[in-house]
Amino acid sequence: MASTLQVNLGERSYPIHFGKDLRALIAAGHVDPLSAGRQHAVLVDETVARIHGAAIDALLGNSPRLALPAGERTKSLDVFGRALDFLAEANLGRGATLWVIGGGVIGDLGGFAAASYLRGIRYVQVPTTLLAMVDSSVGGKTGINLSTGKNLVGAFHHPSAVLIATDFLSSLPAREFAAGMAEVIKTGLLGDAALFERLEKTPLRPGAAHLEATIRRCCEMKAAVVEADERETATQGGRALLNLGHTFGHAIEQVTGFSRYLHGEAVAIGLAAAARLSCRLKLISEAEVARVETVVSAHQLPIRLAAPLEIGALMAAMQHDKKVRAGRLRFVVLERLGAAATRDDVDPELVRSVWNDIGAG
Repeated sequence: MASTLQVNLGERSYPIHFGKDLRALIAAGHVDPLSAGRQHAVLVDETVARIHGAAIDALLGNSPRLALPAGERTKSLDVFGRALDFLAEANLGRGATLWVIGGGVIGDLGGFAAASYLRGIRYVQVPTTLLAMVDSSVGGKTGINLSTGKNLVGAFHHPSAVLIATDFLSSLPAREFAAGMAEVIKTGLLGDAALFERLEKTPLRPGAAHLEATIRRCCEMKAAVVEADERETATQGGRALLNLGHTFGHAIEQVTGFSRYLHGEAVAIGLAAAARLSCRLKLISEAEVARVETVVSAHQLPIRLAAPLEIGALMAAMQHDKKVRAGRLRFVVLERLGAAATRDDVDPELVRSVWNDIGAG
């Protein structure tokens, strides 16, 4: 049964529609891809285009289409330029709609292209991975990576709608599903102890009866945070809490050249690191750290680095994190399992010791 959640942001408000099948969501009238007089173009993940091309054809016909590879390296200046050239060559006007169909990488890149082309056109997010469904498709953060850091260039540009069709997950590789679970676990840790405890009791697997409800719960929580702190300007807490585990995770991705770990895998290690840092700050116990690591591991995710990385390089990468303010790095820490806070008074030596714990050298 399809359902809808509204993200309430005044004139920038938009719906998130949930269901099993994309065609059914369209047929239900949630979004009209053939609205009178509107141009459409499609930016899509190459693998999604290959597997689900017939469904995309049925929905959007012969609309101009650009297929791009998944993977963080696609979120680059070069590929961003290709996307903008594609929109221009399609001769899209300001009233056009860009359909962005894929995982978090395609969503971030496509959203930024929509924000930039003609100073902003409409776009519809169709996330096809678990990670994109529960996190990156919601909230309007778009962007690309630079050689010096992740997501350093971008814009806040909310979609006109998000269509979450869980049937896409049936073709998702097990490793990609597990990567998405890092964001689900994060959601439980930062604000929903009951969700965390359910994952602790029974790991969430593809095809689970409550999968759609879990995805919706993650979107509800993110929507509430975004509504309260849309542009991450709160001095404490706020939208920055959604980065639990990400300060460590982004550094891992940066130092490994975005090639060794999927984003969710790096975040999973980051969650273990954030738990250990919280313990060192005497906020949670060692037993609670063990609970976090057990849940992460139960979802086929890493809690330690597969091979040592130089601590100095990791610490330097952290300084390019978007949460750095006046030269001080803010960490998201756990006050308890199910509640998080931001801290900007963390001793760098504590951070170094955590890196050492999780396998840096």
